[in-house]
Amino acid sequence: MLGTPILRRNGYVLKKNLKCFSRSSTCRNLIYRNSSLQLLKNKRFYSTEQQRGVDNNDGSSTSSSWLSYFFTTTISATAGYLLATTFMIDNEKKLNKLEKSIIKNVEVTAKSTLPLTDLESPNYTHDEATEEMIMSKLKEILGNNPENYSIHPSELNAHSDTQFNTHHPNPNIRPKIILFPHSTEEISQILAFCNEYKVPIIPFSGGTSLEGHFLPTRANCLVTIDISKYMNNIIKLNQKDLDITVQGGVGWEDLNDYLADYGLMFGCDPGPGATISGAVANSCSGTNAQRYGTMKENVINMTVVLPDGTIVKTKGRPRKSSAGYNLNGLFTGSEGTLGIITEVTIKCHVISKFETVAVVSFPSIQDAASCASNVIQQGIQLNALELLDDNMMKLINKSGATTRSDWIEKPTMFFKIGGITQNIVNELVNELEKIAHENKCENFQFAKSDEEKVELWEARKVALWSVLDAGRTTDLHARVWTTDVAVPFSKFPEVIEKTKEELDESGLINAIAGHSGDGNFHSFIIYRNDEERAKCTKIVSNMVKRAIEAEGTCTGEHGVGIGKRDFVLQELGTEPVDLMRKIKLTIDPNRIMNPDKVFKTDPNEPEDDYI
Repeated sequence: MLGTPILRRNGYVLKKNLKCFSRSSTCRNLIYRNSSLQLLKNKRFYSTEQQRGVDNNDGSSTSSSWLSYFFTTTISATAGYLLATTFMIDNEKKLNKLEKSIIKNVEVTAKSTLPLTDLESPNYTHDEATEEMIMSKLKEILGNNPENYSIHPSELNAHSDTQFNTHHPNPNIRPKIILFPHSTEEISQILAFCNEYKVPIIPFSGGTSLEGHFLPTRANCLVTIDISKYMNNIIKLNQKDLDITVQGGVGWEDLNDYLADYGLMFGCDPGPGATISGAVANSCSGTNAQRYGTMKENVINMTVVLPDGTIVKTKGRPRKSSAGYNLNGLFTGSEGTLGIITEVTIKCHVISKFETVAVVSFPSIQDAASCASNVIQQGIQLNALELLDDNMMKLINKSGATTRSDWIEKPTMFFKIGGITQNIVNELVNELEKIAHENKCENFQFAKSDEEKVELWEARKVALWSVLDAGRTTDLHARVWTTDVAVPFSKFPEVIEKTKEELDESGLINAIAGHSGDGNFHSFIIYRNDEERAKCTKIVSNMVKRAIEAEGTCTGEHGVGIGKRDFVLQELGTEPVDLMRKIKLTIDPNRIMNPDKVFKTDPNEPEDDYI
C-alpha cells in the first residue's frame, strides 16, 4: 500500500496504525513479566500469612503454608509460561502471515508490470443479507422506479448471451439485476456504491459483440448496467467543425440517419444494432475503415465513469492534441474493463457527392485478395473494398436475402468508389477495372444508378445472416462461430487462401468475408454438436496462428472478450499483458469492471463459469 510508512529491520516490521509488530520474544517477556509480578504479589501475601501463622500458632502452620506457597507458585509459573508460549506461537504465525502479505504487496506495488501469479483472488460480495441491501440501494439510486431496473428472467437472459457469441455462460450464472440509468451522474453513484461493496459490474449497450464481452462469469452478486434504454440522445452537432457529441447508447445507424440530413456520415460501419459506446469499447471498424479509419481514429473525446465513481472527460474538441497521455487510446478497446463510456464526441465525414459500386468476380480467393492488395499498394483511394468467397455467394443466392439470386458463385470483390465529380468516379472505375483484369478477373460490373448501387452492396450486408440461415435449415439449434484476424497487405492473399483450404476440408458449412482494404477477414462456421464445435476450435486456432506468424493480429475488430484471451498472450507475449493488468488493477483495484475479460485477473478463476 502506497503512502503508509513501512520499516523492516533486524526481524522487525513496523507499520503505522497496526497494533503490534514485534519479535515474539518481546511478547513472551511481556507476558512472563506480568506473571512474575503476580508471583511477587503472591509471595508477599504468603509471607504475611506465614508471619501471622507463627505468631498465632507458634510455628505449627509454617510447614503447610510454605508447601501451599510452593505448589501455587509452581503452578502459576508453569501456567504463565505455557500461556506466554501459546500466545507467542499464535501471534508469531499471525505476524508472519501479515508480514508476508505486506511484503508481497510492497513488492507488487514496486513493479511496473503485474504478473497473474502476484495476485490473489478478488473478494466479491457473496453474503445474501448484504446482497439484499445492495439490491435495495441500487433501486433507490434509480428512484425505486420499476422502469429503471429489471429482475425478470427474460431480461437477465437477454443481457447474458446471444446466439452469435463464441462462448456462452453457465446457465446458472445470471446478473442479479439489470439497471437502466438516465445520466452519467446516476452511473457514477452506482459505480461508487458497487465499488465500496465489491460488486462486479458488466457494462451493456447494443449487445452485438461476438467474443463473450458481456458474458456473466461470477456466481455471486452481479450487476449489469444497460445505457441503451435511456442514454441514447444526440447532444450537439458541430456542423462547421465536422464533429458530433452523443450519449453512449445512441445506435450508429440512428446516428447516420440523423447526419444524412446534413450531408454527413459516421465513418465506422459495425454490425447492425451496435451503439457508439460499444463501438468505442470494442474498437470497432467495419466496411468503411479503409477510407475513414477505425473507431480509435474517429474519437475526439469521451466521458468515462471510473470504477470508484470518478467522472473523467478525456479532453476538449481539438482534432489533434499532444497534451499529456492519450486517454482516448486507453479507453478505446478497453471492453468495459476500466469504466463505462457515457458520452463521446466523434468525427463526422462528408458523404461523397458521387458514388458507385463495382462487383468483380475472380477464379480464386487468392486472386481476389491479390487484387485488393494491388489497389491499396498503388494508392487508389476507394470508400470500401470488401471480399466474399464462393461459399458466401452460394449461400446468399440460396437464402434469398437480396433482391436478386443470380450472383456469380465465385470469390467476389465489392468496391465502393466515390468522388466530388462524376469524372473522378469514372476515372477510378477505369483504373480499378485495369487492376482487376491484371489479377484474372472474370466479370466486372458496376452500378449505373442509385438503385443498382443499393442492390449490389446489399449482398455484402446480409453475409452473416445468410450463413446462419443455411445452418438453421439443417438444424434449428445450429450455431455460428464468427471470428476475425488481420494481417499486413502483402500477407493477406496467402493467409486467407490457406484458411479457406482448411475450412473447405473440414466438411462444415462455412464462408469467408473480408475487409480487404485493411487486411482484415472473417470466418463464419456453422456447428451443430460438440464434435463440430471441436473442429471449429481447431480451425480458429490455426487461423489465428497463421495471422500471428504473418505479423498480424488475433482480432482486427471483434475484440478479445473471453474468446480470445489466450490468443492475446500468443500474439503479444507475457510482458505487454502484464502491463495491461497493472493498468487495470491501478484503475480498478477491486476488479469489479467486467470481470475476466481481455486477460485473466484471478489466478484461481472458476472453470465452470462459461462454455
